[in-house]
Amino acid sequence: MQQPQLLHEEKVFKDPVHRYVHVRDKFIWDLINSAEFQRLRRVRQLGTSFFTFHGGEHSRFNHSLGVYELMRRILETFEGRIQLTYEEKLLCLCAALLHDVGHGPFSHSFEKVFKYHHEDWTRAILLGDTQINRILRRFDESFPKKLAEVINKTYDNKLIVSLISSQLDADRMDYLLRDAYYTGVNYGNFEIERILRVMRPQEDGIVFKFSGMHAVEDYIMSRYQMYWQVYFHPVTRSAEVILCKIFQRAKLLFSQGYPFMQEPVMLLPFLQEKVELADYLALDESIILFYMQLWRREQDPVLKDLCGRFLDRNLFKYVEYNPRDFRLLSELKELFQSAGIDPMYYLEVDTTSDLPYDFYRAGEEEERIPIMLQMPSGELVELSQKSEIVQAISGKRRFDYKLYFPLDKIMALPGDLSRKIRERLGVMEDA
Repeated sequence: MQQPQLLHEEKVFKDPVHRYVHVRDKFIWDLINSAEFQRLRRVRQLGTSFFTFHGGEHSRFNHSLGVYELMRRILETFEGRIQLTYEEKLLCLCAALLHDVGHGPFSHSFEKVFKYHHEDWTRAILLGDTQINRILRRFDESFPKKLAEVINKTYDNKLIVSLISSQLDADRMDYLLRDAYYTGVNYGNFEIERILRVMRPQEDGIVFKFSGMHAVEDYIMSRYQMYWQVYFHPVTRSAEVILCKIFQRAKLLFSQGYPFMQEPVMLLPFLQEKVELADYLALDESIILFYMQLWRREQDPVLKDLCGRFLDRNLFKYVEYNPRDFRLLSELKELFQSAGIDPMYYLEVDTTSDLPYDFYRAGEEEERIPIMLQMPSGELVELSQKSEIVQAISGKRRFDYKLYFPLDKIMALPGDLSRKIRERLGVMEDA
């Protein structure tokens, strides 16, 4: 069996959330220094949230190191409670470190338009011709495949899977604390030290001592608040809408043979829908922003305007929207058309939803692993059976609908037409 190869001297990263990230294993150190992992420095963790919270500029590299550090600490707390082999521990640490390695620039918007999933790219990076794959195979030829199965939640050891993919895992704990820190909000803070102290390993997953229930409740509510106050903030969503429209417009223009002033060489594989792994790894947010700077000088008025809006933070305004009001949307589309404002790019219904906590329900497609409490007797009880707070929000998906539009363009229209559109939108003054 493989034995740990320790560095001559422990490496540390100073971290604002966990104080220090400790690396003792040469295997982990080599993965951190791989080209594919270093690329994550150039991909923001929170996409367009920096438009709303100016401190939210941290990267996926930043977050991935944090998840690794939490996993390292979790494994330390498990010492003496469960026997894990070096390979099993390494699978946990590598899954924590590399779970986000497949994310691309402005990941969710880019994925939506170009129809791919970062999970597929993570698997390709682990199994393909990459520095990461070569490092992983140094341990064992089968190690990359096992790691891909852990991240894909198909690995047969459920404890290892649950540590990185469950309703309370190392990934979620780090991003809540980290995103709260960098955005300057308090919503995401919870007692991480207490949760680590009451976490207990079982063969089929992790459980939490009943005495630590209130710390778990705090975590659930932190997650709930972060989604609605930070991740789904309407200004952030406005920037996401514009970003998607930029990609959609560029894709349409390319398909129509539009003569770009400078050929978008780095984006051609995506526009041609012939993307290789090397093409994907060459892309980061600096590349996307570079093309936006070029496109804001293009002749196409829509692409030019949208890129200028994104770069200068001249975002769309929004109003609450009732999804059953099909007539309103139809009328607004007609009014926009008559005003010379293309509704395909300038009128968008955006839907957000979240299910803060749930437990397994027979017959449902997506099995959500419940959070289990270990009672003093040793009996395991599902969290919402003991927590009135969690019970109140269990299984209750919350939806939010907003209608986005460029108020400045509407205000610039002739008086009667401008007034008519604003009346239908319920916006009578420049917000």
